[in-house]
Amino acid sequence: MSKSYSIDVGEISGVFGLKGWVKIFSFTNPRENILSYSPLVLTKGGNSKSVEVVEGQRQGKTVVAHIKGVNTREDAEALLGSKISVDRSQLPDPDENEYYWTDLVGLKVLTTEGLDLGLVDHLLETGANDVLVVIGDRERLIPFVMNDYVIKVNFEDGQIIVNWDPDF
Repeated sequence: MSKSYSIDVGEISGVFGLKGWVKIFSFTNPRENILSYSPLVLTKGGNSKSVEVVEGQRQGKTVVAHIKGVNTREDAEALLGSKISVDRSQLPDPDENEYYWTDLVGLKVLTTEGLDLGLVDHLLETGANDVLVVIGDRERLIPFVMNDYVIKVNFEDGQIIVNWDPDF
């Protein structure tokens, strides 16, 4: 499944040293995976620009990187708060029964009996399992557990079929 739109993968959260390196808060797992995407798109204040990472590494709970053309601490400070995104087509295709959260958002959720519960608004990470937040006649939280609660994800029809009691 190859989609083309941008997806947020992190943000510039600080500066690192004097030579233009930045600290990146990465949404990827593991965090340093953000360094494997090129180009990255930085967006701040409604302005976007495509950048290339020259080098980078994991540094504790964050990632540090040197962006091409950013050579001073002042250059790096100008990027603080920039959102980092990549084109969805840059992400590898997930394995069978694995999904990117961004691909699930907006899908219609139906019970096995065909009752429309609403649309996936977003997902939550709980530690035990991910949870679909479905908005319809009301908000429902449905554990994203394949074969127990999630029976089928059908991108062609834009649907997720769930084994779920609509009263919950």
